[in-house]
This record gives sequence, structure tokens and C-alpha cells, in this order.
Amino acid sequence: MNQNKIQGKKLTSEAIIADHLGRGPDMVLQPPGDGWCLSRWRQFVGSYDLPALPTPLFVVHIGGKPRVRTWMQGGWSEAFSAPSQATIVPGGLPTRWLVDGELDVVTFSPDMSAIQGTPGLEKARRMRFAFSDPLGTALTQQLLAECYEERTPERAIYIDTLLAALKAHVTYGSRQRPAEAIPTADCSAYRVHNVINSIQRNPGADHSLEDLAARAGLTSSHFCRVFKKATGESPHQFVMRVRLERAQQLLVQTDLGLGELSDTLGFASQSHFTRIFRQATGRTPSAYRRNKGSATLQ
Repeated sequence: MNQNKIQGKKLTSEAIIADHLGRGPDMVLQPPGDGWCLSRWRQFVGSYDLPALPTPLFVVHIGGKPRVRTWMQGGWSEAFSAPSQATIVPGGLPTRWLVDGELDVVTFSPDMSAIQGTPGLEKARRMRFAFSDPLGTALTQQLLAECYEERTPERAIYIDTLLAALKAHVTYGSRQRPAEAIPTADCSAYRVHNVINSIQRNPGADHSLEDLAARAGLTSSHFCRVFKKATGESPHQFVMRVRLERAQQLLVQTDLGLGELSDTLGFASQSHFTRIFRQATGRTPSAYRRNKGSATLQ
């Protein structure tokens, strides 16, 4: 028996997904007589195999861990999907998913008769995993938020307007390229920029390679390659440079003791801080403080 049919009735993509996950969606938005369907799914750690679906799916990763991978070319993808990214799953393609933590996604399946001959259908003929689509993501998130608000005539009009905008967006087809193609190797500039900002905001945090790679949605080895290509430094070198630059500021601008300063900036010990600082500046921290910062990083 065709697994996508029950007693001769063709199942929807949503029914097939629910059957294979063992649970239905948390929320469904489908106006009466409308062939488009928006659904919210929450899933947990595990590996999931989905059969070919009758329609393509526009998927927005809205929450949970940034550690979702898909099976591509004989192995799990190096890139991860992270919250705020989108994926297009073409109809007719079986897929596999690896979820390392809680997953919160929204799927949007189209009315196939409405997208025939459109750019959206053409773009949905191939898998597009973890790409940046700010407009599609924003529309999806706003629609989801409105679905939990109190029912009023104004809310109904607003939801219809948002839904029409999302339909038009999906039908037209996002022109964004996959995240791994923008702009360096397999990581977008936005991902690297976020990692850099997080280090600069709090240089004393435990910026392990594994944590940094997870924030960028990449494996550790792949993250090292794209980070160095973007910054000219390895992640460890960049973290140490930011810590030392902050140490120079604190030595001149504050009266923090060396022990407290080394703890604040994430060094293993005061002696470790002193050794690294002297290698970088040619002076000990105490000498640097006495001379009011006359040395520079080498």
C-alpha cells in the first residue's frame, strides 16, 4: 500500500510528517478552502527520516538549538541550521534530519495549483538548506505570534494580510543564496560577524572552539577554516588578541589587581596572563601599568 495514501485518499504533507514523527503540529493555520497550510512543530533530539512529500515545504527555524543537520551527498551536512534561517524541501524528495537538542520550526506548504509556472516552484525543485531569508522569516514569525493573540476582527484582517504577503514571497521565490555560499566558504558573513561581536562583548567568557562553532552553525574544523579566511586569525588567536587588548585598557583605566583582572578576562591564572601579556607586548602587566600603556601588541 502506498504509504502516502490511506484507503485511496492522498495524505497531505503535514499528515505524513505527523505520522512519521509520532505527533501532530502544535499549531495549524489554514483558512477554510485555502490550499496553503502553515504549521508549527516542536521536536527533540534524535534522527528523523521523512519520506517524499507531495508538496514542497518552506521551513523556518524559529527556535531551539542551532544544531540541526540534514543528510546530503552520503553524509550529515557540515553546515547547521540555526534559528532565523530558512530551508526549502522539494516535493518528492525523501529527507533525513539530525536534531541535537530542542527544535522549533514552522512549515509552510503551498497550494500547488497556485504556484504552477512561477519562480517559486522552479526554486523549490532542489533542496536549499539553512539559507538567509530575512523577509520570509519575519513574515513567518509575525504570523505565528498573531496566531496566539486574542481573536478579533482586526486580528483576522492582519493575519490574512500577512498570509497573503508570505504566499507572494514564497510564490515569487527568495533570491537569497544558500548561507554556505555567502560570502566565504560555507558560512555567511552574518554568522561570523555575530561570533566576533559575542567575543568582543565578553572576552572573558569561555569561548571554546566547540561553542563558537555552534554559534555559527558549523562543525569545529569547518568553522576554523572560514573564520581564519574572514579574519586572518584562528579563533583562538582572535580571542587572545581581544583579551589582551581589553587587558591593556583595564590596566591603564582601572585599579584592578592582576589576579582579578586575569580572572575577569578568562586567563587560566595570573602567571598565565603575565606570560601571555609579556609575549605580546614585551612588558609585564605591572610594567605596562607603571608606564601608562606605552607598549603595543606585537
